[in-house]
Amino acid sequence: MRELRMLTRLAVLMLSVVCGHAQSSSSSAPPPSPPAKKAEPAASLAAPEKDQPSWEPIRAEKAIEVGKFYMKKGDYDAAIDRFKDAAAFRPGYALPFKLLGEAQEKKGLKAEAVKSFEQYLKLYPHAEDGEKIQKHIDKLYQELDRAKKKPRSR
Repeated sequence: MRELRMLTRLAVLMLSVVCGHAQSSSSSAPPPSPPAKKAEPAASLAAPEKDQPSWEPIRAEKAIEVGKFYMKKGDYDAAIDRFKDAAAFRPGYALPFKLLGEAQEKKGLKAEAVKSFEQYLKLYPHAEDGEKIQKHIDKLYQELDRAKKKPRSR
């Protein structure tokens, strides 16, 4: 019995040292103080701000893959949505803007396609196909100018 008491005291002493609450066995412990209030819960620190872009490169690649599938099927609206998703999931990635421009052009949205192609070149100024894309942008600008100059028939 005496050995059990000594082992219990030793265990309590070791726990109190480990926990940083070392006390002598003869003095009574003051009541514990309430824990300090945390500034923010951990969950809110892990969640990104609403105005901050997300960074999900795997989802971006998957969105590009699905967008290409929709392009082959001729569903340009769905492809445009997927390429926009890819651009949002991986900010600064140029490829979604090139593909977005292609889908917008096929749908007849030339002004939007120009913006997308220009964004592609802005993000990837030394692209291997940069000259080809720039010539294509110039061609789209010419087509847009012709469409503006063309009188509307009634």
